[in-house]
Amino acid sequence: MKSLLLVFAKTPVLGTVKTRLAKTVGNQNALIIYTHLLRKTNQILENLPHEVVIFFNGNNPELLQANFPTFVLKEQNGSDLGERMSHAFQWGFNQGYKNIVIVGTDLWDFDTTLINHAFHLLKTNDCVIGPSKDGGYYLLGKKETIVELFQNKKWSSSSVLAATLEDLKKYKVVLLQEKTDIDTYEDVLHFPELMHLISPSDERKN
Repeated sequence: MKSLLLVFAKTPVLGTVKTRLAKTVGNQNALIIYTHLLRKTNQILENLPHEVVIFFNGNNPELLQANFPTFVLKEQNGSDLGERMSHAFQWGFNQGYKNIVIVGTDLWDFDTTLINHAFHLLKTNDCVIGPSKDGGYYLLGKKETIVELFQNKKWSSSSVLAATLEDLKKYKVVLLQEKTDIDTYEDVLHFPELMHLISPSDERKN
């Protein structure tokens, strides 16, 4: 059975990535941390047995391709995150994939075991979700079109996971371990490997 991993990523352009983090550490530090997240993600992707497609948002996609040199890039399509994810999933189903998982590039605590486990669980469940500590999710896997998952959500808010689970009450759903998306300075504090990348000379105090 064909399986596909969709990876949603922003192009690494200064001043456009990790904007909440940048409010504390500055745009340059935010870009450095984001670039390390991209590189970590690529290292994991290269060791997976599944097909991978990178769906990008933003200008200068060649900057993103440099971080994912062996993978196909496709531009995201839609007016908000939900619409863009819906279109990406539908593209995958139209290509004949049966099990599809989507992730972002915000996890430092990311490895091949996590992705392989998600695909394994998807074989016997309708949906697999990786909840994030901010009330959203870092991973979503499904094997059929469920349009309502991507509608009527306040994206990037603490209500996303709860609203998604409400839509899935009639489906068999399994949750993965809760993890931390890297969006704010408080998130970075959990990971010394990222903290040491921050240059005090570029840090902006609140």
